[in-house]
Amino acid sequence: MTKNDCRFSVMMTVYDNAHELQEYLPAFLSQEYEPGYEVIVVDESSTDDTEDVLKLQKQDHPQLYTTFLPKPDRHIIRKKMALTIGVKAAKNEWVIMSDIHAAPLSALWLQELSEAIDERTEVMLGYFQKGGTKLQTFNTVEEASALIRKAERKKADGHKGSLLKYLRGKYDFIVVRKEKAHEVLKYFEEQISKHHLIELHLSVMCHNLH
Repeated sequence: MTKNDCRFSVMMTVYDNAHELQEYLPAFLSQEYEPGYEVIVVDESSTDDTEDVLKLQKQDHPQLYTTFLPKPDRHIIRKKMALTIGVKAAKNEWVIMSDIHAAPLSALWLQELSEAIDERTEVMLGYFQKGGTKLQTFNTVEEASALIRKAERKKADGHKGSLLKYLRGKYDFIVVRKEKAHEVLKYFEEQISKHHLIELHLSVMCHNLH
């Protein structure tokens, strides 16, 4: 299989995001990508109209798959568990961990990702910018660990953008080989001390300055 034959499973978790799904999910479902792809939405037991919105979308989009995380258990790290469910459901060799608020800027988004992948790539971090999508490619998950740990730590705002987002490592999505997804998820929801967080900030900024 060549890099241009990559098949992707795009996944996201939602909770009471009916409005956002109506507005942004079509951008994920309208990708012009011939090798094919699927979109997996893991509903964290929403209380709004999320379920109904997803049912309507599934009628027109056979590539949309939905599943759910049972009602809250305070002892479970919910986002990490929801993404783990999504990874298990994924049928394709590449997994994209995204966010409903981080909709693709173009219908050629998946094609762009495919063209950036080579045989050595294990993980990519993607940033949506005014000029298009900026990608960071890593040959191992460990190489990307500082950025992932910082963005996905407990009490962080994850994929949400901010000023100087690239310099600060505020990526919009993660692309990873499915067999390496568990290595990425182990860095999610870590409790990081202030001292260690400062070290991570410096490490990320130094890396992204190059």
